[in-house]
Amino acid sequence: MRHTQSISESPTTAQAAAGLSSETDESGFLLDSALWNAAFAHASASAEGVVLTQEHWEIIGFVQQYFAEFHMTPPMRLLSKAVTAKLGAEKGSSLYLYQLFPGGPAKQACKFAGLPKPVSCI
Repeated sequence: MRHTQSISESPTTAQAAAGLSSETDESGFLLDSALWNAAFAHASASAEGVVLTQEHWEIIGFVQQYFAEFHMTPPMRLLSKAVTAKLGAEKGSSLYLYQLFPGGPAKQACKFAGLPKPVSCI
């Protein structure tokens, strides 16, 4: 897993590059998840210094499936429990999830997945 810092690229720049700047809120979350695509995920992640790997995509896909099934984005504690139940204890551990999403696993995974911000995230 590789994380890089990008000072010059803001979420607004990333979303503009993905063609979605007018379709996001002030925090960079898509207003309509139907507009989500992989380019948006890559651009949003890049703007936050994250290079998406297969491990990221596994969690992004998981939160998208979770949202489709339960019509809500999971807060961190619930995300960890649900990932543990479906993908195993190693992948559901807070340490693993924070290594992938250092800006907050629930918040960043949902943002990169084109989903609403989890209610418990600030």
